[in-house]
Amino acid sequence: MPKHNGRRRGRNALDADDLEWESHVPDDALDTALDDGPPAGDRWSTWDQSTPTERGPSPHPSWLVTELAAVDTEFGILKTGKEADVHLISRGMPGTDRVCLLAAKRYRSAENRLFHRDAGYLEGRRMRDSRMSRAMAGRTAFGKQVIAAQWANAEFVALCRLWELGLPVPYPVQIVGTEVLQEFVGTPDGQAAPRLAAVADGLPALWEQLLEAMLTLARSGLAHGDLSPYNLLVHDGRLVVIDLPQIVDVIAHPAGAGFLDRDARNVATWFAKKGVPVDPDEVSDLVLREAFG
Repeated sequence: MPKHNGRRRGRNALDADDLEWESHVPDDALDTALDDGPPAGDRWSTWDQSTPTERGPSPHPSWLVTELAAVDTEFGILKTGKEADVHLISRGMPGTDRVCLLAAKRYRSAENRLFHRDAGYLEGRRMRDSRMSRAMAGRTAFGKQVIAAQWANAEFVALCRLWELGLPVPYPVQIVGTEVLQEFVGTPDGQAAPRLAAVADGLPALWEQLLEAMLTLARSGLAHGDLSPYNLLVHDGRLVVIDLPQIVDVIAHPAGAGFLDRDARNVATWFAKKGVPVDPDEVSDLVLREAFG
């Protein structure tokens, strides 16, 4: 299990208002009120904070800890980005060996610089609420919060849909606000799987897996939207597609064909440069035919 690097100020820490309240509460009631933290770790499991539609597809994998008495422990950041950071979390039952590792993707709050390339992707996701649409277009603080929630939800919905289609994506555990919890892809001791960009072995087999994934997406009318060797993981010879908040409905989006073409050429060109016999033009044509006939 990864080493815990210490905790920040917890949600149960007292501020001035708490101290004033404390002075007017009997000792026995105070002890009961403040004793609501987990016996270990950083927080209680957030499983019960998600509705059934905010949890991953059923049946849930056997490795997933869904007990309400479980505790989440954080072990640091796996990946940083301009839109979101990904944290490593252990969710387990205290005093037992019932535990699983999760990747918690947390979209940044309004005060951070974010969503620098979102305009094209949001083209096909208009909000019914005109106030929200104006706020998003103007990138106000409220608008950025709306975008963060929309992108988190878009990624969770995409993961659920692709998982049910049989595509190689991490299992989507749950969504809580702007936090998307998903299966951790890596070793039991918390070592994350490498990105395809860092892999040199077994490339022909990995290309076959990726081509099949792209064709399945195209047949479903979808494009990843930002496919590259940097958002593909390789774990035990298996390719895993990640980073899906910008997934594109190629039929509804006015530039859908362009996203498909760009995805296909990006990855085909990379494999071709690595010596795999791949023609980017042929791959693009094949993927577009799957999507549009």
